Amino acid sequence: MPDTATPHPYYTLTTGQSPLIATAIHDGHTVRDNISGLFSLTPDERLREEDPFTAGWVSITDNQVIGLNSRFEMDLNRPREKAIYRKPEDAWGLTVWKDELPEELAQESLARYDRFYADVKEMLQGIADRHGCFVVYDLHTYNHRRDGADGPEADPQENPEVNLGTGNMNRQLWAPVVDAFAQTLQQYDYQGHYLDVRENVKFEGGHFMRWIHDTFPDRACVISIEFKKFFMDEWTGKPDEIQLKEIRRALQSTIEPVLKAREQVCKTLSP
Repeated sequence: MPDTATPHPYYTLTTGQSPLIATAIHDGHTVRDNISGLFSLTPDERLREEDPFTAGWVSITDNQVIGLNSRFEMDLNRPREKAIYRKPEDAWGLTVWKDELPEELAQESLARYDRFYADVKEMLQGIADRHGCFVVYDLHTYNHRRDGADGPEADPQENPEVNLGTGNMNRQLWAPVVDAFAQTLQQYDYQGHYLDVRENVKFEGGHFMRWIHDTFPDRACVISIEFKKFFMDEWTGKPDEIQLKEIRRALQSTIEPVLKAREQVCKTLSP
């Protein structure tokens, strides 16, 4: 029987029976009460750099990790020493705090960061024990209109609709899995056209992906999947609901070929 969902105040972990995990660690927008008044950014300004709606896509599988709090409280996709945005250069040039964040509040954030990683490690260890190896869809979104709502879109050559980050992955080992994912997504009929899906063009993946690969060497295949915010207005935060559902279906279409490829790779691994 699958484990029941384990609620946490700032993230949720749900464990099922599949060797596929879907994560949305930047979906959250909430900030805890004792720091909410310290931000110099408005909630709308924070929302622009968050990954709203990614939590709606993790339901493609029964193993799910969802971040409920904002990356501006602590960024779960950065190394611990960089998880708190202290200077504008940490956060796209934005001044995050009215004044320097008090150290005791920073330490509280880091303790929450540590708990998240400890709990995810336990979750993934259980999946590795059951299945031998596993695949993670590390779901994110990214901005492409940084010059303003009426400004030009970023160059499509450098900003694919879907960027696959494979960073520190053993790419040769996991080639069947990554190729199955990319080819299936590229061939999906997305509202009458094919998505521009490319690897390591805009991003190579963040700390979360790298940590999983380092913690579960040759047992984990983490694909950091970054959707350009073509499905929403990144300045107002309003999505195209039809496209949200279409992206979910596109991701769903990759699961069968990806899990077949995972099984193929897993058989080659020593017990």
